[in-house]
Amino acid sequence: MIVTLSYQYFKIMKHNIGTTDKTIRIIIGLAIAALGIYYQSWWGLIAILPLATAFTSFCGLYTILGINTCPAKKKA
Repeated sequence: MIVTLSYQYFKIMKHNIGTTDKTIRIIIGLAIAALGIYYQSWWGLIAILPLATAFTSFCGLYTILGINTCPAKKKA
């Protein structure tokens, strides 16, 4: 069974991760992955979470807590 995600699904996920937050998540994710590979441990798979949230610019926990690190949009 092939699962396809519609455009409307991604429309619901509004960006709530800013550039600095995204950079920190990528660095932490890569560090966790590197340690997992170095120690040959499955714990390195935890790196998927910060990397996925960084690349999608969406964090579900931020939504629950009402946090948004994206810069405010300027109104014309």
